[in-house]
Amino acid sequence: MNQERLHHFVTNIWQQSIIPELSEFIKIPCKSVDYDKNWEENGLLMKAAEHMMQWAKQHNIPGIEIDLLQDKGRTPLLYIEIPGEIDATTVLYGHLDKMPENTGWSDGLEPWKPVLRDGKLYGRGSADDGYSFYASLAAILALRDQGLPHPRCVLLIEGAEESGSIDFPYYLEKLADRIGEPELVVCLDSGCGNYDQLWCTSSLRGVAAVTLEISSVTQGLHSGDAGGIVPATFRMLRILLDRIENMHTGEILLDSANVEIPGVRQEQAKAMADVLGDELYKSFPFVPGCKAVSDDNTELLLNRTWRPALVVTGADYLPEICDAGNVLRAKTKVKLSMRLPPKADPSAVVADMKRVLEQDPPYNAKIVVNKADTIQGWDAPETAPWLEEALHESSNVYFGKDPIYMGEGGSIGFIQLLNDKFPKAQFLITGVLGPHSNAHGPNEFLHLDAAQKLTSCVAHVLNAQNK
Repeated sequence: MNQERLHHFVTNIWQQSIIPELSEFIKIPCKSVDYDKNWEENGLLMKAAEHMMQWAKQHNIPGIEIDLLQDKGRTPLLYIEIPGEIDATTVLYGHLDKMPENTGWSDGLEPWKPVLRDGKLYGRGSADDGYSFYASLAAILALRDQGLPHPRCVLLIEGAEESGSIDFPYYLEKLADRIGEPELVVCLDSGCGNYDQLWCTSSLRGVAAVTLEISSVTQGLHSGDAGGIVPATFRMLRILLDRIENMHTGEILLDSANVEIPGVRQEQAKAMADVLGDELYKSFPFVPGCKAVSDDNTELLLNRTWRPALVVTGADYLPEICDAGNVLRAKTKVKLSMRLPPKADPSAVVADMKRVLEQDPPYNAKIVVNKADTIQGWDAPETAPWLEEALHESSNVYFGKDPIYMGEGGSIGFIQLLNDKFPKAQFLITGVLGPHSNAHGPNEFLHLDAAQKLTSCVAHVLNAQNK
């Protein structure tokens, strides 16, 4: 392999072709189905898939198979199969659906308007996850440019990742015979701690979310009349939350939500903390004077990746302050979202939350807990020597630094699905969702230099399967 030639090819195809194509993709407001109830009628998901399909066809790869599937009532999936010279199969995953617009975009930036600024491509779906399709195909093309061998490659670009990959299991089953048994799964939909080296995701947290509704009376009452006699539902909420969370430390008190942290993951967290330093928490927009929950960066990383954490993400029956009279409200309803360690069982945690919160209700009030959502976490299988060597070499060649293995605080539900489907496969989960990239918020951007170097790393790894 001529590594300089490979990276020159990658940089050239990014500058001349991918950036313009990705810019056109950004213009398509193909929101995921949870955020666009008329998604099927407006056809924007299919439009995005067709846009990607046309770019794949332009390259005239011998033997390529391109199928755009959309079974009745289901989101589209783009299937691309490229024959290889190595007796192995690699699955490369991406998604084409996007999060909604959100508010707060900076001057000159908009969700559906591609903007190149300071080496970044701004716009919704740039980094999450439109670029992954182009990067995956470019990595294969870079190898073919030198006549270098690569495995048989199967690209799976789904249309509902931001809505929980609701149709992905169906398509995986339908395409099982065509996909075969991959030796490697590549997913470029994850994060990075900086843009200076290759970041390999070693674990993902799960989620156990429930709704908690507390009722004391059948209607709102004058607080001067009922206050002190009728128990306030918000105070009962505080009582109930104390059953599952230590209010002073944030420690989760449910045994099912806590697991023993593997030693290797603790070592990786320490290595990551050494690289990131205080930037780990300085990247968050704290108000002046507010600080992180710990002064130990390794502990912060373990909190984010291998310990459970509770957040109240929404509430009902709380009026806007401008509409808040002197009323003792009849009920309070909140959504509780608990991030879980990779190996915790979300269903068991939901069952424990329901049991603990509903038993012995304060003042014998009516307490109702319902499941809202669960996502299984993921802990990567042990990295094979050939893959570890390829990751180390490619990161040093194209980034100039060693790779870092990092646990992610977020969830990617389909990763465990793929791991269950392909239990013998190795996994390369990485991405460019780094500091300030803000995938689901305003000012989402793709760091172009990092994306180009990552593309070269993927090509390097594909060729390394020959070893």
